[in-house]
This record gives sequence, structure tokens and C-alpha cells, in this order.
Amino acid sequence: MNSILYVGEHPKTYDVTEHTHDEYELVYCTGGRGTFTFETGEALTYGEGDVVVIPPKMSHSNSSDDGFTNIHMRVASATFHSKDPFKIPDDEGRFRFVFTEARYYYQSDITKRELVLEALGDLMASYMLVHLSNSGFSEPVEQIRVAIMHSYTQPDFALDAAIRKLPFHYDYLRKLFKKEIGVTPLEYMTSLRMKKAESMLSSMWSRDYSVAEVAEMCGYSDPLYFSRVFNKHFGRSPSAFAKEQRRRAMERAVGQPIE
Repeated sequence: MNSILYVGEHPKTYDVTEHTHDEYELVYCTGGRGTFTFETGEALTYGEGDVVVIPPKMSHSNSSDDGFTNIHMRVASATFHSKDPFKIPDDEGRFRFVFTEARYYYQSDITKRELVLEALGDLMASYMLVHLSNSGFSEPVEQIRVAIMHSYTQPDFALDAAIRKLPFHYDYLRKLFKKEIGVTPLEYMTSLRMKKAESMLSSMWSRDYSVAEVAEMCGYSDPLYFSRVFNKHFGRSPSAFAKEQRRRAMERAVGQPIE
């Protein structure tokens, strides 16, 4: 669901000690330049207008001789996937807009600000997916990834058949996909389906759909199988999840817990 959990801002800073997060950390450099150093020993130098994306649970530090300023956020349930940190130059200013708006709404007390933050999280994820789709994946891996992105909501999409159409051995492609993306093709597709289901069941319109309808819109023809997969990912049934999300929405609206 690309949930923005936190947005912060560094005034002129020279060192950020080594730390880690359970979610993706996205850092937009608004001034100066610096270097991220990761647990692998890899170093990533960045400058003003660069976005640095750091995968979950990757230990890192940030330092600069002359100082840097930035806006940084943590994003959970991200629909973009990368097992390695990477940098994006924001040549057209699109990322800066999202970061600036996210900082404003996160720090404000505007009623229902979470609706805007959800939309900004999804917009950020879309930018990331566009960037990743044009990055250095090998041709067969990119073909599989694009096929999944285009068809994962279709119940009749046959992932194995799509992979076997390519002129490579099935097991080789599966291993290559996992090496470059970090998960198998099926895990990648399931992750996208579960994030769509999570988003649908978290929305204010979730009560308008039955579990079977949500399942079909997320690519599952069998609602019982969908429920089993959902329960495995989220630890509760789709109906229980939707009920919990509605309760939380009501609590946010009234400003107090609801029994």
C-alpha cells in the first residue's frame, strides 16, 4: 500500500551514525552532497537533487565533509522492489514535489491528512517503478517483470506459461529473476496482488465489495485460495482485516479509541 510511516528533515548535517529500518528509507538531498556507506562496504555518493533508496534492514550511515540537507521518509508495504540501494537523479523535479508535499502533510494537523499521504506514497511508488523498469535488469527478467505488472490482476494470467514462452530454460529464468529482483516471479506477483488487496480492504469503500469480488479484482478466481494467501501474509482473514481498518478509520475520525 506504499504507506508513508514517517517524514523527517535534516538541517545542515555532517554525519548520521549507522542505523537501520524495517521499511524502505527514501532520502532526497535538498542541498550539499554526501556519501552513504552500507554494511556491505559499498559507498554511494549523492548530491543535491538526488534520491537515494535504501532497502529494509540494510545498515547504513551518511556523512559529508561540507554538510548536506535532506528530506527523508520511511515507506512500508512498498510495491517497488530492490535488494540493493540505488540513486535516482531528479532531473525534472517530480520527486522533490512528492517529498515536499509528504513533509508538509505529515507534519500538519490537517483532518484526514492520511488520505493525501496514501496518495503520495502510491505516486512515489509509481515513479520508482518507472525508474526501475528502465534500469539495468537483464532483458528476460525485464520481460517477466513487465508481463507480471501488466497482468497480475487478471485471474486467467498463467505466469508459468508466460515464462516458458521465453527462449531460456524455466529454472534458469526463475533463478535469474530472483538474483536480480530479490524474489521469485511468483513471490513478486503475489506481493503485488496482496498489496492491491490490502489497499482495497483499507479503503473507505471496502464494505461495498465482497471477499470474492476483491479476490477477483486482485487476480484470484478462487476466493478461498485468496483468503488463505491473504491470511498467510497479514495474519488475519480479508473480512477481519477490513473490519479492523474501518475501526481504525473511525477512531481517527472521532479522535478516540472505539471498543
